[in-house]
Order: sequence, then structure tokens, then C-alpha cells
Amino acid sequence: MNKQQLHQLLQRSHARKEEWIAFRRDLQQYPELSHQESRTADKVASALRRLGLKPQTQVGGHGVVAELKGSRPGPVIALRADMDALPVAEETGLPFASRRHGIMHACGHDAHTAILLGAAQLLAEVRESFPGSVRFIFQGAEETNAGAKAMIRDGVLEGVNEIYGLHNLPTLPVGRIATGSGAFMGSVDRIEITFEGKGGHGAIPDRCQDPIVAASAVVMGLQTAVSREISPFEPAVITIGSFQAGEANNVIPQYARLIGTVRTFSPALQQTMKARIERLAGQIGSAYRCNVQLSYIEQVSVLVNDPRSVYYVEQTADMLLGREQRTTAEPTLAGEDFSVYLEHVPGCFFWLGSGSAAGCEQAYGLHHPRFTIEEDCIPLGFALLASVAALRAAEISF
Repeated sequence: MNKQQLHQLLQRSHARKEEWIAFRRDLQQYPELSHQESRTADKVASALRRLGLKPQTQVGGHGVVAELKGSRPGPVIALRADMDALPVAEETGLPFASRRHGIMHACGHDAHTAILLGAAQLLAEVRESFPGSVRFIFQGAEETNAGAKAMIRDGVLEGVNEIYGLHNLPTLPVGRIATGSGAFMGSVDRIEITFEGKGGHGAIPDRCQDPIVAASAVVMGLQTAVSREISPFEPAVITIGSFQAGEANNVIPQYARLIGTVRTFSPALQQTMKARIERLAGQIGSAYRCNVQLSYIEQVSVLVNDPRSVYYVEQTADMLLGREQRTTAEPTLAGEDFSVYLEHVPGCFFWLGSGSAAGCEQAYGLHHPRFTIEEDCIPLGFALLASVAALRAAEISF
């Protein structure tokens, strides 16, 4: 594909955008949580069949996979989109807002799904122009960090040479992308800390061993793991998002429980966090005469982009959109289980601008109940993914 062919492909993407915007709006009205994406998967599979593909369903749970053969033998380039929604009550007021109370596509996975289907449509129309094949991976359960692992266990990466994916970003204007080599997004681990004390009357604390006080001290003490034990040049976060203890105002409970998340930007640092948290929580809890049990669940690693794959995405974007539309991504400790695919094959994950050019700084961010996207990002997204796949297949043709 030359530059002229790429721009023709971009023109075709705009001509087909209404179909996939309508598809996205339907998903927004009927969002499904992680591990429950059955309706979404059925719609994706039906759309792929209309494009002449033969999708596999129930891959890694509710995942859907389809492969498009090119004109001759060659590499396998994978493209991935996530499909699940979040337990968030939508407050956008849009006419196509969620009809399912307490569930919302607050991260834009509905748009990602529509983008990958649009890419499949474009590539199906030009399959004679590239060798090898493109594998379309529609994954569930990204928000629980379980989907990619399940898809890989079911073989979605077998024979794959490279993999590419994107995520919308409402603080970046439509028409722009942001890329970065190496560490791109943070690791994600989960911690659960249980404190066992000695319960009793709230008016007689000297006869008790208060697990709430112990847990409170640990919440504060854990912050020193970042501020006093880790280099200020090594990004890390320990956040306690849930504190559960007691039910009555005048009773000191027997147990307290903390649930939190640990994020790092370095694979080496990630490996040190369990021992550090175990030491701090255990010794602080012991000082308050409580027994402490830590459950440390490693979920996903740091998302590390392959520099060569990033280069290919950047070159494609520059030809398609113009160099001025590409920027360098700022580091983020938000996690993405696309990192699991990148542990097995090289590839690139990048940000696709989905915000209004006039108001990105005031845009509601990912996971916010008023989150929304500028839908013009959808045709740009599927033109980019289709172009990357076709060009890479041709460049590494066997």
C-alpha cells in the first residue's frame, strides 16, 4: 500500500462510519459487565459473518476471533479490541445512554469493538492487496484483568507474528494519536489485607485489640513504601479502595479488611512490592496487637511496547493523518491487560484521540459516569488499524 492507497482507505472509512457508529450506540445502550458479554459477542459474531468471515465464539469466555486471509501466504498480524463495560451508573443524558441501570461503557470499549469491526470491513475489501492474514481478537473481561490470559490459554496467539491495539483517550483531540516505546502503562496487582483483633464493647477499648485502628495505621503506613522506600524517579502507587469493618457504632469488631491496588512502571519494581507491603502491614499490625494476613494477587505486568512495532504505527499514522497529528504519550499507571499479549509477541498499543478539539482539558475522563467520546474517532481508528495490519503484513511477507 502506498500513501495514495492509504488515503483512499481513509476515505472509505469515513464513507462507512455511520454503520459502525450505529453499532457502537447499540452496544452503549446494552452494556455488559466482564464475563457477561454474551449479547455483545453475538452481535460481533453476526457482523463478522456478514463480512464473509467465520468467527469462533466462546474463546476465553465470551471472546470472538476471526481470521481474514490475504492474497498469498505470509505473516499473521493480530488486532485486538475489548468489549466489556463497567459497574457505573451513566449520567451522560445521551439519547443512546445505557438502558441497564448501574452498568455503563465508561471506558469506551463499545467504540473499540466498533473500530475493530470497521477495520475488518476495510481489510475484507482489499484482501487482494496484502499477504498473510489478519486475526481479529474481540476480548471480554479486560476490566477484571482476566480476559487476555483466558484468550491466550485458548490459543489466540498461535502463529501470530505481531499484535496491535488502541484505546480511546478523551483528553486527546479527535484526529490525533499518542505513542510511546517501552513501558507505556503500569502493572496492576491487587492486595487484600485481613486484620484479626479482639472484639468487644466500644466503651471498653482496653479489653480489646482494635483491628480498625490497626488497619487505619496500615493505610497511612503503606504510603511510606512509595515516599520513603522507592526512588522518586520510579513511579509507583499503592491505593486502598475498600475498608471493611464492623456494623455497630458501639462495638469494636473482631476483623477488618483492606482491599487495594498496586501500580508500578517497572517490571523489576513490581517484583519487590509484595515483600515490602507484607513487611509494613505485618509489623504495623503487630504493633497494634493484631494478626495480619496479606493476599497479594499479581494481575497484569507493565505494558511494554516493542520499539520496532511502535515505529511502524508511527510511520503509518504519519502517512495517514500527518506528522503533526502524532504526539508522545505521557506515562500512566493505569493498567491494560494488552500487556499480557505483549509478553508473548511483539506489538504496539497506542492512544486514539476521542475528545473534542475545543474542550479536551475539561473532558470527563475514563471511568467517569459522564464519560463520552467524539464519534469521529471511530472511522479514524479503524482506518489506522487496517492500515497498520496491511502494511506490516506486506513488509514482513515471507
